[in-house]
Amino acid sequence: MVSPSASDFAALARSSPWRWSTLQFTARWTGDDWRTDQLRAWLRRPDRLRVETVDGALVQVIHEAPRQVGILASDGRSSLGTVPWWTSDDAARPRLRADGLVAERPDRLGMEAHFDAPMYRDYFWVAMLDPVELADGFSDDADAVVPGTEIESVVDVDHGGRPAWEAVLRPTPTYQPRCTCCSLLRSRDVDLAEAGAGAGDKIILAEYPTAYRVRLDVGTGVCVRTEPIGGSTTAGHEVHIEAVDEPMDDSLFVAPPGPDPAPGWAPAPGLAPPGGSA
Repeated sequence: MVSPSASDFAALARSSPWRWSTLQFTARWTGDDWRTDQLRAWLRRPDRLRVETVDGALVQVIHEAPRQVGILASDGRSSLGTVPWWTSDDAARPRLRADGLVAERPDRLGMEAHFDAPMYRDYFWVAMLDPVELADGFSDDADAVVPGTEIESVVDVDHGGRPAWEAVLRPTPTYQPRCTCCSLLRSRDVDLAEAGAGAGDKIILAEYPTAYRVRLDVGTGVCVRTEPIGGSTTAGHEVHIEAVDEPMDDSLFVAPPGPDPAPGWAPAPGLAPPGGSA
């Protein structure tokens, strides 16, 4: 059997929104003082998410609100509209390769449609579930989508009993994370961009990883592992997928009575949701 290539890995990284509709998984983070608990999640696209501890304690139920944008009419009037999930708009369908993986996505910076799964805490969660940033960056000079990483040493591996592709990745200067505050691959360029955007408390590391060992689940395209190679940070993550495309009833996404937290907000230990009690 022929081993996957760098272009195969990149195509899989683009493909997640089109490879699953529901997902049950556990996630844990290493070397991160903020994310210390292992979690279990049930996610139903496009807008439902339930998060628990692995011991079964409910952390949060999320009903993601539709994304709103301002629409300017030809007569100068403005109104609010919603950005549809990709399945509601044929223009948002990607160009596929012969093997069914995505060769080219619709403009992910545009407003024709959006692909994000519901967010928990921050955009690392979103990027983990749709790791297109591992494939496609953006060149301001060329005003074009270009490779965002150098991809090397792609191999087939087993990850939690599921086929996965593992590669060594190096972010390039055109690497464009979903959010600079919480990129899948941390780099000096990303941290400097975040600091320059006004995050004055952004910590610039003394030494950055020379590369990252990254795994993608073949069936879903989800980024199931990141591990830094070298540098002064040990931060990474690991996901184990438990079920794909299993039916998920609405009752799974009913939160207990109480004030609704802000979208994406999740309580840290001992903290209460906005307007609530611990």
